[in-house]
Amino acid sequence: MKNMFRKFFVLAVALMFVLTGCGSKTTGGNSSEKKIKVGFLYVGPVGDGGFTYAHDQGRIYLENELKVETISKESVKEDKAEVEKEIELMIDQGCNVIIGTSFGFQEGMLSEAKKHPEVKFMHCSGYETAENMGQYFGKIEQMRYLTGIVAGMKTKSNIIGYVGAFPIPEVIRGINAFTLGAKSVNPNVKVKVVWTNTWYDPAKEKDAAIALLDAGADVIAQHQDTAGPQQAAESRGAFSIGYNSDMSKAAPKANMTSAVWNWGPYYVKQIKAIMDGTWKAEKYWGGIEDNVVDIAPLTNLAPEGAKEKVEAAKEDIKSGKNKIFVGPLQDQTGALKVEAGKIMTDDEIWNMDWFVEGVEGNIPKN
Repeated sequence: MKNMFRKFFVLAVALMFVLTGCGSKTTGGNSSEKKIKVGFLYVGPVGDGGFTYAHDQGRIYLENELKVETISKESVKEDKAEVEKEIELMIDQGCNVIIGTSFGFQEGMLSEAKKHPEVKFMHCSGYETAENMGQYFGKIEQMRYLTGIVAGMKTKSNIIGYVGAFPIPEVIRGINAFTLGAKSVNPNVKVKVVWTNTWYDPAKEKDAAIALLDAGADVIAQHQDTAGPQQAAESRGAFSIGYNSDMSKAAPKANMTSAVWNWGPYYVKQIKAIMDGTWKAEKYWGGIEDNVVDIAPLTNLAPEGAKEKVEAAKEDIKSGKNKIFVGPLQDQTGALKVEAGKIMTDDEIWNMDWFVEGVEGNIPKN
């Protein structure tokens, strides 16, 4: 009889703990007990081989590292109503974290963040924040500088073509850093810029690159989401510098290296913070020290001595010895923009709206 009573008592205590545990979860619990489901909004298709592909690799890395559930939507238009609609659909599917990976998603995401304070939002490359919406980007201009070294050493015509998406600070500072890198090894180099006013348009990107090749460029660089400019260079027997991901396979007879993104570690860090309740909306702008940006391995088409030059410059950037945007810096008209010895602030770099000396092309004003 005593044994039966003892067994009953043990079972009752065990049941009490189970019920207590269940109760703590249903009444809120802490952040680590909440199931995370992340929705990704992409501006292009995953198969672009560029920006969207790089973000999707980060999503896959996140899934593998933290075993969280994710969903994604490709080719979302940069339109407020469209962004809002897609976010609502994701929230209806149980997403409590929304990540938007294109500048043009900002207005729609901010609107949705205000409607859904219980959901965490992260927007790439913008500037608007809310209590539950942060911004993130990386200092890809550090890698632009390094790839500029490769291009500057390779060109024979001293004309490098650059296919740019939109004339916004994100693209402008990349062009400037690339030009400064090229001029550090070849003071005579000129960087010609053509705008496509699109992130993803393979045919338009190729046409822009061909126009630059017709203008005398023998190396093509880009701030676009596809490998179209790489393929245009290859078709003309020229050389190229890729962007977003390693584009060497897309144009093996042209590509010398690429400035690449590595979003996975950042996504893991942010979702871990949400899980443990320490996440805060922030403006993140990480660089080489966070491994969010990098340069792809140089191919055998890169000029002799480029690897050593790039490795030395990379170490200088990593250590802080090379800040890249340091005066004296003139704009493309020759006017002094940054005095000798002055280091541009992050805010000045982030909002850059002028071309450095050596860039040929216009920045349309609104």
